[in-house]
Amino acid sequence: MSKQYETVIGLEIHVELATKTKIFCSCSTEFGGKPNTHTCPVCTGMPGSLPVLNKQVVEYAIAVGLATNCEITQYCKFDRKNYFYPDNPQNYQISQLYLPICRNGGIEIDTPSGKKTIGIREIHMEEDAGKLIHDEWEECSLVDFNRSGVPLIEIVSKPDMRSAEEVIAYVDKLRLIIQYLGASDCKLQEGSMRVDVNLSVRELGSKEFGTRTEMKNLNSYKAIARAIEAEKNRQIELLEEGKEVIQETRRWDDNKETSYSMRSKEDAHDYRYFPEPDLVPIVISDEWIENIRKRQPELREEKLKRYKEQFNIPDYDAKILTSSKKIADIFEATTAICNKPKKVSNWLMGETMRLMKEEGIEAEELSFSPENLAKLIELVEEGAINNSVAKEVFEIIFKEDIDPKKYVEEKGLKIVKDEGLLIKTIKEVIEENPKSVEDYRGGKKKAIGFLVGQTMKKMKGKADPSMINKILKELL
Repeated sequence: MSKQYETVIGLEIHVELATKTKIFCSCSTEFGGKPNTHTCPVCTGMPGSLPVLNKQVVEYAIAVGLATNCEITQYCKFDRKNYFYPDNPQNYQISQLYLPICRNGGIEIDTPSGKKTIGIREIHMEEDAGKLIHDEWEECSLVDFNRSGVPLIEIVSKPDMRSAEEVIAYVDKLRLIIQYLGASDCKLQEGSMRVDVNLSVRELGSKEFGTRTEMKNLNSYKAIARAIEAEKNRQIELLEEGKEVIQETRRWDDNKETSYSMRSKEDAHDYRYFPEPDLVPIVISDEWIENIRKRQPELREEKLKRYKEQFNIPDYDAKILTSSKKIADIFEATTAICNKPKKVSNWLMGETMRLMKEEGIEAEELSFSPENLAKLIELVEEGAINNSVAKEVFEIIFKEDIDPKKYVEEKGLKIVKDEGLLIKTIKEVIEENPKSVEDYRGGKKKAIGFLVGQTMKKMKGKADPSMINKILKELL
């Protein structure tokens, strides 16, 4: 009988914080500037330049720590992590090893077999390195230091996950917490959230950990799931063949669906850590922590509960509306204007989601205003336009955020309430479609649907189907 294996997974997640300036200098953190334009002597590691800590970085780190149930280290400091790499301008990185700002936390995830707590060993603050660009045309490597010194927090989990599903549930929950806090936009594809997977396998029932490898370059949930599956199989194969797994860092290539070795995995002593001499320790008072705690926004779990109670919205709808902070914000703002939560929810879950899928855009990129969505809902409720016209108008609101009231007036899309005109049009339809009239009178009640459709066509969609229905039945 072949052996059974268990996968053991822990994650290191780097999150770029949403500060306007870098962690130790006042250079801009804006994405996409020309190479080496957001730089100064500090973030390019010039001799004699000194770092000054950005207070906002500490506040974001504490906020994330509180939201993930961590203990806040009230006396914490920075350390120097020494390594030579071309994109690392000082030849060391300022990070935290001995006294990280947050410790011993955890968050709960949903798994097929119920709720499970994933432990967080620590969260520490550090600076990002620059970016190497390999120019194959010129056969050289260039370095851009714009990203150097961008503030990061690194969230180190305990090895509590056992499958790709658990990993994705954990990453997704963390991502939402951080987005709701406004600490980062957490875009995997843009690198503002980067997930490294530490994975080992062991025989089922064994208490000993196997040798772990670390996988980098995972920029989507699909890549994470594929990389875990491939690495698990690679390690099991090695063990089955009686070979050993080497502790190393591997790079995942999502196009080829394979990973390859980058370097042997270093341990802390390889980096010759020592306390950072240019920065004083950070002392965090109880009062400071309490102030941040009071400012914490409502997170997803609390919103879910409130939506169900306050707006009487079904569980499924509430889950979708809160799955993005942006959609939750639009929902709340629109509901505050028109006071029709279920209608707002239907527009967001139906047409908005459909158009997002068609246009291939993320929730964060939605640009229409709650005011215009509320006006559209009111137009439908008043009976000024029907549903099919409303859908057409919403497509334009979605793309250009137009005022639906003005648009409906200008384009003459209002429902025709003139009963005389409707009766005249319906009579014409009855004359032109004797077969359907005969079918209806012969007991085929569905035939009336065709006649309603023909009337709507003649009225260019600007009529109320229920009114047409009523008049048709009277005339027939």
